[in-house]
Amino acid sequence: MDHGKTTMSDSLLASSGLLSPSVAGTALALDFMEEEQKRQMTIKAANVSLLHEKSSVPYVINLIDTPGHVDFSGRVTRSLRAIDGAIVVVDAVEEIMVQTETVTRQALEERVRPVLYVNKIDRLIKELKLTSDQIQDKIARIIQDFNGLIELYAEPEFRDKWKVNFATNTVAMGSAKDRWGFTSAIAKNHGVKFSDVVDAYVNGKAEELKDNSPLNEAILDMAVDAMSPPHIAQRYRIPKIWKGDVNSEFGQAMVNCDDNGPIVMCVTNIVVDPQAGIVATGRLFSGTIKEGQTVQLIDAKSEARVQQVCIYMGPYREIIGEITAGNIPALLGLEAARAGETLGSSKGISPFEAVHYVTEPVVTIAIEPKFSRDLPRLVDTLKKLSIEDPNLVTTINEETGEYLISGMGTLHLEIATTLITKTGLQITTSQPIVIYRESIRKPVGPFEGKSPNRHNRIQMMVEPLPPEILDMIRTGQIGEYMDRHALARILRDKGWDADEARGVWSIDEGSNMLIDVIKGAQYVQEAKDMIISGYRWSLGEGPLAYEHIRGLKVKLVDISLHEDPIHRGPAQMMPMMRRAFFAGFLSADPCLLEPVQKITAKTPPDLLGAVTSVITQKRGKVISVDQKGHLVYVVGELPTAETFDLSETLRSATAGRAFWGLEFSHWAPVPMSMFMQVIQDIRKRKGLPLEPSKVEDFIDKT
Repeated sequence: MDHGKTTMSDSLLASSGLLSPSVAGTALALDFMEEEQKRQMTIKAANVSLLHEKSSVPYVINLIDTPGHVDFSGRVTRSLRAIDGAIVVVDAVEEIMVQTETVTRQALEERVRPVLYVNKIDRLIKELKLTSDQIQDKIARIIQDFNGLIELYAEPEFRDKWKVNFATNTVAMGSAKDRWGFTSAIAKNHGVKFSDVVDAYVNGKAEELKDNSPLNEAILDMAVDAMSPPHIAQRYRIPKIWKGDVNSEFGQAMVNCDDNGPIVMCVTNIVVDPQAGIVATGRLFSGTIKEGQTVQLIDAKSEARVQQVCIYMGPYREIIGEITAGNIPALLGLEAARAGETLGSSKGISPFEAVHYVTEPVVTIAIEPKFSRDLPRLVDTLKKLSIEDPNLVTTINEETGEYLISGMGTLHLEIATTLITKTGLQITTSQPIVIYRESIRKPVGPFEGKSPNRHNRIQMMVEPLPPEILDMIRTGQIGEYMDRHALARILRDKGWDADEARGVWSIDEGSNMLIDVIKGAQYVQEAKDMIISGYRWSLGEGPLAYEHIRGLKVKLVDISLHEDPIHRGPAQMMPMMRRAFFAGFLSADPCLLEPVQKITAKTPPDLLGAVTSVITQKRGKVISVDQKGHLVYVVGELPTAETFDLSETLRSATAGRAFWGLEFSHWAPVPMSMFMQVIQDIRKRKGLPLEPSKVEDFIDKT
């Protein structure tokens, strides 16, 4: 966050004639929202197409400027699906921050090649008064730490060849504000040395650096040299992000980035334009999209006519009529499209792998209009916001009638409410509330559930999902739309029983699995969809506090169904499933999970005690402490519930001399000393009886 990504983008726009050089570095042209300019931070991802010439060869470079704050990391995740390379910008003073690690990990999971730009070299000279040798030592440490992330997160086949090195022109350094920068090749060609940079700032001649080593040349040359063009990158990216048959017509067209192949596009961003309606932007992996064509929306199971084909140039849409594979079109006319949608020229294409976010909505607020007459407008505004930002989850609390918005953090929700008020709506909001999850600690069963008419019964066992399977669901290695034969092979390799591995019915986003190991029962396939619906209904409202359930493996072991379909409809199947499920859940040592944040703090050595004290006082724990140069790096964990006043507390404790960042880490059980109190607080807020349900409430004794 605030490492200079948008400031760097200004220089790239100026070099292409899209921005006046006189304001580049201060205009923040891709932060075109009023709120972004006001807060001096990127909130939404903005894309632009640039023309760059290197060695007399012209290149089209599609650039997406993404947010740095962890609350908006969902936009980064979606943007990565559309690109093949990422320029990771690091502040030379603050070095590798927690969000740097997050973005690098996200890029590598999407097989997007990261390169490094070390920004704000001027701060090392003007603020820290470092010599040229000290600057080189600091940059060497940043490169080493960055390569450590690639070593940790990259797949084996990319681990070595994607590591960055100044000598291979995969590292650039400079000052985006002052608009200069260089790679090894540029330094050699222009005769630039570190001592020249130090002298330029000491003697007030920084302007000369911009003329001799323009930043745009360093960044765009590095992109051309290090990043594969679409027809190369798609060969290794498609097998990772698309689980269809690579040898099929669709697969081969995407692997070869074939302009003449069938249309295959992944929608990565939605803008709700007041005049034009839904604008769907994303990566066209195959084919040529033309105005007037009809395309299939695979996830929405519908078709639509493309009314307009455009490209984005920052805030502006330029109509171009048609666009070929490898580019990022913006399409009008696809009203049912949402982020993650797969577009195709026919219905037979497999959808893209779902985008997997590094964090989840963990904070919520209640919102209502100040005047009841504005309720329809509020509902419409919330709908538009959630379409544009899938990480902003809006729900209605049936018990209280409240409208709830859940987001990645307090800043995420603050921006959302600001955007609502800018429409002219007057609203009132509650204080932020932490979202919890319900889970279990031990296996139990079987437990039986009977339908209300007593004509059907089901038996199931429940147990915690192994951590490695939970992690595979989180990272997208296994998922709901995966080929079931491939899934069975993976689960058998993990030691699962063959019947269980073959019998997976459902893998939901909350990381639960429903498995059928029933043998010899009749009418199971006819009732399957209703049973799954009852299971998902149960997951959405756990028996402890009506929070979502997470991390369960539910096995159906026996079932007896009435021969007449009229006696086994949804009104019978769903309650039957829910009763058995809740009886098992409440018998399996249930627990409440709270979201835990990873904190990375950098502080002068004399303030180490103050930082660790704040962490431990907030129910946190310190994971590691390392000395790097003139700063101490502290890594720890904090419950999200304890982070709402963290900024004020840390600033007060360190006199503003510590840097820190937060990111979602994992879910962890609420301490037993707080367990019942937290449950009762949640139930009270939701208008429920204070005491949670008991096992006996779901066991049929007749």
